[in-house]
Amino acid sequence: MVRTLAVSAVALLALAGCSRKGEIDVTRGVGITSVRSACPAAGVPAGTGDITLFDPAGNQLASAIDVTATITNVRATCNESGEDIVSTVTFDIQARRTRTDGARQVDLPYFLTVVRGGSQVVAKRINHAVLDFPAGEARAQATGSATAVVQRSAATLPDAIRQQIVRPRKAGAEDAAVDPLSTPEVRQAVLNASFEALVGFQLTQDQLRYNVTR
Repeated sequence: MVRTLAVSAVALLALAGCSRKGEIDVTRGVGITSVRSACPAAGVPAGTGDITLFDPAGNQLASAIDVTATITNVRATCNESGEDIVSTVTFDIQARRTRTDGARQVDLPYFLTVVRGGSQVVAKRINHAVLDFPAGEARAQATGSATAVVQRSAATLPDAIRQQIVRPRKAGAEDAAVDPLSTPEVRQAVLNASFEALVGFQLTQDQLRYNVTR
């Protein structure tokens, strides 16, 4: 239903030498092989996973609730084998209406946004899900999907930063117990290479306020 723009995540990290993933390498100091996927993390931003429609519009009393819907079963399938990292996010929308007299279609806008470093929105696209309520039925369901593509270079840490993270440290050395992510430039580089693909309902200010305060 949607095709979005760039997205990615953190690069592959691995120690040189003969150690295998998760093993402690004591031949040249202390180090652990760490592997992180280049795929983006998929999720739903807080406050945007539900939508409530009222009739009449503007009346937010419980007695005026017309339709409610929820985004659920968010899943991601990712192919990171090539220079382009391709991730497809799929999800379900489950809805319920109050009045069931007659068939009805309800159009709900939703978005997929790409967030870098936990706060920087780098891409956003809005689409619509159409829910079909048969006559006499209170429930309906729709599915959505969004595909994201990014060049691997956008998800790769600079080599100098990678070396700071994965280099072996000898026991007793001054920096042996120092977390490399506590270094500002390392922490910022990891954030810059971290991406999320987030889906949610495109809410009005009143709808978002209702979700947050109800």
